[in-house]
Amino acid sequence: MAAALSASYMGADVLLLEQNEKLGKKVYITGKGRCNVTNACAVEDLFSHAVTHPKFLQSAFHRFTNRDLMDLLEANGCPLVVERGNRVFPESGHASDVIRCFERMLREAGVEIRLNAQVKGLHAEDGRVTAVSLRTGTEPLSAIVLATGGISYPSTGSTGDGFRFARTLGHAVTPLYPSLVGLDAEEPWCADLSGLTLKNVLVSAFDPSGKMIRKEEGELLFTHRGVSGPTVLRISAYVTKRLHLGETIRLLIDLKPALSEETLDLRLQREFKEAGTKELKNIMGHLVPQSLSPVILSAAGIPETRRACDMTREARRSLLSVLKGLPLTVTGTGGFEEAIVTQGGVSVDEIDPSTMRSRLYGNLFFAGEMIDVDLMTGGYSLQEAWSTGWLAGKNAALIEARS
Repeated sequence: MAAALSASYMGADVLLLEQNEKLGKKVYITGKGRCNVTNACAVEDLFSHAVTHPKFLQSAFHRFTNRDLMDLLEANGCPLVVERGNRVFPESGHASDVIRCFERMLREAGVEIRLNAQVKGLHAEDGRVTAVSLRTGTEPLSAIVLATGGISYPSTGSTGDGFRFARTLGHAVTPLYPSLVGLDAEEPWCADLSGLTLKNVLVSAFDPSGKMIRKEEGELLFTHRGVSGPTVLRISAYVTKRLHLGETIRLLIDLKPALSEETLDLRLQREFKEAGTKELKNIMGHLVPQSLSPVILSAAGIPETRRACDMTREARRSLLSVLKGLPLTVTGTGGFEEAIVTQGGVSVDEIDPSTMRSRLYGNLFFAGEMIDVDLMTGGYSLQEAWSTGWLAGKNAALIEARS
């Protein structure tokens, strides 16, 4: 949508081919249906939220910024609000308003929108793509932007067709992995805690050698297969490739990140002194959610029936260690059907970052998740789509104008 609009604003005749029955199907489900359209951070801060190849996005982010997007939407009847973490949403709280705004702009700009139009393949000769093959026939073209998304949430139309087209044309596509996705854990007690959310925890991920890979603070959710939630989704971006290559990742969950070990130890001593002869299972709820209590005590090697007054210094230190680092063994990730983004894509070595044009074909452009770049949650991934799409469309229009 961004590419089509940008190209039309440059004066090009634009045909937008959408295989779904409506535009922006994936945008409808972003931000839990509210559409986190972008992040209102400083432009330079966008790059620190790119997991893969941040330098590739320099031109795109600067030529169509997050502020440019916000101004465009608000000037065309879609007021926005900025919430915690600089996340930007439509004021209405409905993703459909963002889609309607884009659809309105596209139609006003004269873009021909063809729904239920499934592209079967591309025709190319002499270093140029010459036509697209549809079920209804062949459509000639002067320039083309491939913006078909990754392969996450395939029900929205991201079925990998664009990668197939790119490979057929000789482009290298790096291995594809689900990212911003829940993690599978070895420990069976995660399933027992399914649905439990922990707030304000610090989650750290370590490779098999014990080297820290990433740490994130915020919410964590236990699932029937392991863990999810904002902290885990962000960590997944840095461990998904390792997991799919067979590595085992270790997580440590600090349940009390705001307290130093010394401060927490003093609190434990105070709790146990006040509890007297009460059993630990009856007082752990002061420290952690009650359903988590058996897991904590088991990991610390302490019977639930032990009385507070019988806690030795050694046992207290063991409990302290678990509270500051509950261990989890991660063995895999959720699949593409539940991943927010796809990691991997058309190699950035084969795309000109200043135009998004293919280095193999003079009139072929790429945008969005098709490219081997991926970003964090919080509006950053969508901004990458808007920015690369806008840049690709603009430069595709220049090709069209010369032909």
